[in-house]
Amino acid sequence: MTTDAQAMQPEPLVGRPSPVVPGRFGEPLEVTQTRTSRGGGAAQPNRPLFVCLHGWGSNEDDLAGMMQYVAPYNDFVSLRAPITLQEPSTGGFFAQPGAYSWLHDAVPSGEDLDYDAYAAAQAIDTWVAGNVPTERDVVPIGFSQGGLLATQLLRVHPERYRASICLSGFVAPGVVPGTHPADDRLASLDIPVFYGYGTNDTVIPKFLVNETLAWLEEHTWLTAHAYRGLDHSVSLEEFADLRQWLLDHNIASGMI
Repeated sequence: MTTDAQAMQPEPLVGRPSPVVPGRFGEPLEVTQTRTSRGGGAAQPNRPLFVCLHGWGSNEDDLAGMMQYVAPYNDFVSLRAPITLQEPSTGGFFAQPGAYSWLHDAVPSGEDLDYDAYAAAQAIDTWVAGNVPTERDVVPIGFSQGGLLATQLLRVHPERYRASICLSGFVAPGVVPGTHPADDRLASLDIPVFYGYGTNDTVIPKFLVNETLAWLEEHTWLTAHAYRGLDHSVSLEEFADLRQWLLDHNIASGMI
């Protein structure tokens, strides 16, 4: 028997097997591990909640540490990506945290990227629906793969998200039908997006940065900053610009 909740779930859009990480591009994912700010992410319920999305090979602790520089007076929840690249190890001095991914490659391309971006965004959006009160504003913030998904959430459920922050991220091409269902209505919503990137990024190709800029300019209320000499990373200058943007859009205080 199919329940009403199951009937409302979109059909999985699954592509070819991945040659990099076991599995198929676009196979359904589920978020099961999180880290929250003080008070379980509910200490400041009248302020927007940040949903933090890490990059390839990282984990939920990554962006959690960054939030003290970005919006220390807002709550956050940092999600662990569902695909395990390396299990955490325990062994005293040699202990290592686990490494995880949202996608079946570091930076897939073409249809592979469409399938994986859609599946990961669906998993995040499902987690938000099940764990965040509907009346609370939500702002996804992500780095690299996480930046891709902070934007992809607007392409699947834009009405749920107050704004979006993409740090050294990129966008999916949108060539697979069904993987970007909200694109046609997104531009009319004028959702604020902050996009920060380094001019010396050696992970995200320059052509993909330019495609991302063009797509965001067309579909969102974009504020973009390029950081001279910055590689695939973030910087204190970027944090300062981001805090001012958050203040301008009445999302956070802009103070540290």
